[in-house]
Amino acid sequence: MTDPAQSYIGNADAFPVLNHLDFFNHAAVSPLPRAAADALRRYADKAQTTAYLDSGWYRDIASLRQSAAALMNARKDEIAFVKNTSEGVAIAAFGNEWNAGDRIVTTAVEYPANIYPWMELARSRGCELILVPEETDANGRRHVPVEKVLEAADHPRTRAVTLSHVEYASGQRFDLVPVGAFCRGRGILFCVDAIQSLGVLPVDVKAMHIDYLAAGGHKWLLGPEGTGVFYVRQELIERTRPPLVGWMNVVDALRYGTYNYTLRADAGRFEPGTLNVPGLLALKASVDVLASIGIEAVSARVQSLTDRLVTGLEAKGYSIYSPRDGGQWSGIVSFSCGDPSRHEATARMLRQNHRTEIVVREGRLRCSPHFYNTEEQIDRLVERLPGK
Repeated sequence: MTDPAQSYIGNADAFPVLNHLDFFNHAAVSPLPRAAADALRRYADKAQTTAYLDSGWYRDIASLRQSAAALMNARKDEIAFVKNTSEGVAIAAFGNEWNAGDRIVTTAVEYPANIYPWMELARSRGCELILVPEETDANGRRHVPVEKVLEAADHPRTRAVTLSHVEYASGQRFDLVPVGAFCRGRGILFCVDAIQSLGVLPVDVKAMHIDYLAAGGHKWLLGPEGTGVFYVRQELIERTRPPLVGWMNVVDALRYGTYNYTLRADAGRFEPGTLNVPGLLALKASVDVLASIGIEAVSARVQSLTDRLVTGLEAKGYSIYSPRDGGQWSGIVSFSCGDPSRHEATARMLRQNHRTEIVVREGRLRCSPHFYNTEEQIDRLVERLPGK
């Protein structure tokens, strides 16, 4: 059987960035595939000639809602479109009622999008925010033990656990199934920041017992900035209030002259106004590419590339900080030459001299290839890195 990913690997027509860069920063902002850029161009051409007439834009966006749901084993009525991960996390945080003393458990190494909304609840509602620290294992790998998260959550006042599926700096992937089962069994809300996993790793909101999930579209989903998806479990839609209300949250949004403040019964209640139409059309094109390959195949390809990278880095004397055992690996590889003061200069040298893009995060070098990158690109990166 032909591997559908093969037609994209190293294909500069499908991924024009391959003509210009060895790009390994998909954990930040991904370059657009040609399909997404073409969707933006079609939108612009249509908008400048005949506006929205016979455009089909909203039919395509409805199709994207179904495709986004399929990526995480959700229903389409559980999916809302948001501008970014922060907006989705904020809906989960500010759409629920809280009491002083309610505990919210997360880690001390979250990306700020999954910290500041909960800090605001601590400030304004008197909630207690518990930050579980990162540890270093015997191999020097950085991780937050799942059992420590569960230990912190095992308290009668715990109301929510909120985790990144993959941590942005270390690249640790959490096993969400036991965390979600623990939360569901105790009536604790479980919120997940999936921006570092959706589109590159399998996500199943049902098996993982996730209540809320947010993911921006500009990383592993290969879409443009300003697009994202938000999932809310069907049973929680009615009890979750939209923090921002506009003309589209309601059931009769298109009856402009008849005011009926009845919120929609699906996740559309969290979409307050006009959608980012061109951005979502481009996101649809990117999601269609990923769906045509299959997330399992994308994941296997990224694991192969990152395994190759780790082998090369270790042979060159670099230390690996990302967990790689079992189900903890991800598309992010965090590593060091042993002297953090050299990392910024290394990343700058690679960009300026070799048009190779990696970054520094939390004092370590970080590389995040996607499935279309090639083995030759990985080998060139290792070769170009200075000796330890």
